[in-house]
Amino acid sequence: MEARISMITLGVGDMKRAYAFYHDGLGFPTPHKMPDKPDEGVIFFQTSGTCLALYPKDKLSEDVRPGTSDGSDPVTAITLAHNVRQREEVAEVLHLAERAGAKIVKPPQEPPWGGLSGYFADPDGYSWEVSWHPDWQFNDDGSLVIK
Repeated sequence: MEARISMITLGVGDMKRAYAFYHDGLGFPTPHKMPDKPDEGVIFFQTSGTCLALYPKDKLSEDVRPGTSDGSDPVTAITLAHNVRQREEVAEVLHLAERAGAKIVKPPQEPPWGGLSGYFADPDGYSWEVSWHPDWQFNDDGSLVIK
């Protein structure tokens, strides 16, 4: 197996709200329009290095663990990361997310590992870290180079 994450799928409670947040609020590009029946469809966003998908939470739960669409499936903790090239971009991205409807759960701070980092929660409560470190490098496509 190649060490790669090709897609991250988020189970969301309100497809229209999630689409508006990621597409209209944050500007994530998608080759597809919002489905005519938003609670039945899936929405894909092309991002640097991977694809982000939105899918109704109950349907995702049923897909992963059949018989759990009633909400009895425990929530899995996950954080998504958006790494930026410049220190000032941390605050800019957090501000953009807040304007789009996110809740800032941790304002920009200097973590023990250096750099600058903050967190926001999207409208469904998924945690996103926005971080910068002076030693990080990026490929031309924006993907982080891990050394």
